[in-house]
Amino acid sequence: MDIKVYMNDLGVKARKAGREISRAESGEKNRALLLIADAIEQNADSLIAENQKDLISGKANGLDSALLDRLTLSPKAIQTMVEGLKQVAALPDPVGEISDLCFRPSGIQVGQMRVPLGVIGIIYESRPNVTVDAAALCLKSGNACILRGGSESIHSNQAIAVCIAEGLTRAGLSVEAVQIVATADRAAVGELITMNQYVDVIVPRGGKGLIERISKDATIPVIKHLDGICHVYIDDSADIEKAIAIAVNAKTHRYGVCNAMETLLIAESIAPKVLPRLADEYRQKNVVLRGCAKTCLLLPGCNRATEEDWLTEYLAPILSIKIVSSLNEAIEHINHYGSLHTDAIVTEDYSKVRRFLREVDSSSVMVNASTRFADGFEYGLGAEIGISTDKLHARGPVGLKGLTSLKYIVLGDGHIRQ
Repeated sequence: MDIKVYMNDLGVKARKAGREISRAESGEKNRALLLIADAIEQNADSLIAENQKDLISGKANGLDSALLDRLTLSPKAIQTMVEGLKQVAALPDPVGEISDLCFRPSGIQVGQMRVPLGVIGIIYESRPNVTVDAAALCLKSGNACILRGGSESIHSNQAIAVCIAEGLTRAGLSVEAVQIVATADRAAVGELITMNQYVDVIVPRGGKGLIERISKDATIPVIKHLDGICHVYIDDSADIEKAIAIAVNAKTHRYGVCNAMETLLIAESIAPKVLPRLADEYRQKNVVLRGCAKTCLLLPGCNRATEEDWLTEYLAPILSIKIVSSLNEAIEHINHYGSLHTDAIVTEDYSKVRRFLREVDSSSVMVNASTRFADGFEYGLGAEIGISTDKLHARGPVGLKGLTSLKYIVLGDGHIRQ
């Protein structure tokens, strides 16, 4: 296969399909999403069988437990994909929405209309469910997409591609609106991220190495986040039972995800009461604890945290703990060591809530809730195409509106400028 020719062909088809899908009515797009959901449900056994091929290959190639977890398509995971498609179909269609329409002194009306971005290239690792989430969000927002999953999920993604094509065909929409790269050759990625004439934006989802490479080499705008160094700060006015439940869930619900807590911050005045209870919970779940000097005095056997620990996204059962003197120190630590992803405070003090929400510079800031809620599905977006920690265009979980842009519209009736 000539990769350059192959990718160029995908780009030509995507650009044409993008123009077609941008004109599709909401009902047509919703019908396609529901038909794709039907196809996935009906082919669940086949999807699991193809996924098993990837899992067997992944284990043979030494994939770690976190990657294998992301790669696995269980019956529950398949049902979640189906529900995500149905939820996206039920969401309001943002395309064509007009806002801020007002008369100007000249008599013209000026407003803004929401429009698709065009063609979106998405590069991801391990998770086959991303194929469905990305296809659903791109279709509903009127965009064509080129999806390039990792080589470790090639069988799963091609099986999902068949279901997506079936749904699009039955709905009467172009099957080329969603194209899934059929080669594991890494050269395909290099082509995709430099096809400016066909692709309008790139979304990388995966490890830090992948995202750094895409951000460095792409000649197309990139929506991204690099790390998920998420914090939970337990304030001295926290409800202790809430704090323990949130801190345990944020770390142990799942380890290999970007919205898992990696650093726990706790107010010095309540640390002696809370930390021993938390340490017992973590040790029951085999979480390795690394703490500051004060933490190590309170928790015998706790390893001493290094500067590197505060900067590390573990994606594993390891947790850094720091005792802080005040809310000020907690906020300073988060803004210095955080990755702008998700950070939470546990407190019953409303004035501290307001400060934390205002001063913590992250794409999701939470009050009395686990960081694990930083997710498009949980936010009611139906699914997400990724998390953005950038400050331009889209921030946080990127759903339908994040895949559209605004253009100005002007309405007149023979008006000329005087």
